[in-house]
Amino acid sequence: MTGVRTGVHVCRGNWSRQEDVLLTGDYHALLPAFRAMRVDQFVLEYATPRAGELRVVGEALGGREIGLGCVNPRTEVAEDPAAIVARAQEALQYWRPEQIFLNPDCGFGCFANRCVNEEATAVAKLRAMVAAARTLRQRHG
Repeated sequence: MTGVRTGVHVCRGNWSRQEDVLLTGDYHALLPAFRAMRVDQFVLEYATPRAGELRVVGEALGGREIGLGCVNPRTEVAEDPAAIVARAQEALQYWRPEQIFLNPDCGFGCFANRCVNEEATAVAKLRAMVAAARTLRQRHG
């Protein structure tokens, strides 16, 4: 099939609101595996400092697409769209605009029948992402 896009999603943990119990560290150790994967897009968590710097993946895999984690599904307050725009602007150092897709870190799914957030909060966070995407499209086409 032509036109089929492939990707991989790396989740660093979505079972707790306590950031200090979730996986931490940049993606450097995974770069050999990432380079070997025949996928178009890497969906990675970057909404919190736990994931390290964008540079680590950007310098290694800037030729592929990134699903840029830009909202934290575990916090109660929606991110400011300007902060999401700033994170995407940082990603533009390594990826072209058409290679960047905004995503929540690890989604809003439940773990063991225990959701990490309320529906209204998830909706507010998604709205913030949409507002940021609109701003970025105006700036970068």
